Amino acid sequence: MKIWPDQKPYYSANQYYREIFGDKVYKISLDIGCTCPTRDGSKGIGGCTFCSSRGSGDFAIAGPMDVREKIDSAIKMVASKSSTNKFIAYLQSFSNTYGPVDQLVPIYEEILADERVVGLSIGTRPDCLPDAMIAELGRLAGIKPLWIELGLQTIHQKTADIFHRGYELPVYEDAAARLNRAGIPIIVHLIVGLMGETYDDFMATIDYVAKQPISGVKLSMLHILKDSLLYNEYIEKPFPLLDEETYIKWVAEAITRLPEQMVIHRVTGDGNRKTLVAPKWSANKRRVLTGLLRYMTENGMYQGLNYKG
Repeated sequence: MKIWPDQKPYYSANQYYREIFGDKVYKISLDIGCTCPTRDGSKGIGGCTFCSSRGSGDFAIAGPMDVREKIDSAIKMVASKSSTNKFIAYLQSFSNTYGPVDQLVPIYEEILADERVVGLSIGTRPDCLPDAMIAELGRLAGIKPLWIELGLQTIHQKTADIFHRGYELPVYEDAAARLNRAGIPIIVHLIVGLMGETYDDFMATIDYVAKQPISGVKLSMLHILKDSLLYNEYIEKPFPLLDEETYIKWVAEAITRLPEQMVIHRVTGDGNRKTLVAPKWSANKRRVLTGLLRYMTENGMYQGLNYKG
């Protein structure tokens, strides 16, 4: 059984960042005021149905503050959790490359200019990456490490249509190819247990992503949040959600199918407890993490074990 230096049976973000920065780093979440094409009427209203009213950036620092003030506030928020003085700024809320390039790039530059910020991770959509934006991101990546986080969630168009993703798989593939040519590492977001998807459906998405030219993945369960469109759908017509045991088994198997060099940035999510309707077990993130490590260890499972390159 393969174990990484941080004693996990997979290549964790903690291990990855230590290799890059020589120390532990902490992500601070910032909201720079963007929206999404599925919210502003370009491709829809209300966003992807599972997304919260904060664009899944419920813990991001927002409001009428300048960049320095937002970074200050974000660092204070995590001060009790970490003593590090190295931070990766994470633009989490909504789609953070959706807007005029000449207005967004100066914000990225200001964030990167902060001496406490060692890198920048930008959450966005594949359909929000024009060539001009990718060219600027490539330039900025030469200043400090930079990642683009893409919300793919699934390869199955039937499911994507259900939650109103608003783009098809070739759009993702085109964006990924252009980001790779620019030398920008990609982190892909996937949701485990999407409405109507089976174990085989999810593993098909994993096997597809395993062969993609990406740096890492983030895995999370499907959350039902009170301030999402999915909440009303769930209340009117409830559908089954994965239980904790099944979620752990699916994620463990998924990890074994990914290549050893692909970073596992997240294996569970932590929805806002104030708006979380289901699954309630997901609120105990530590227990899920412990359960996953125990299950993988007991069954001799590790990243790359079942990878078919």
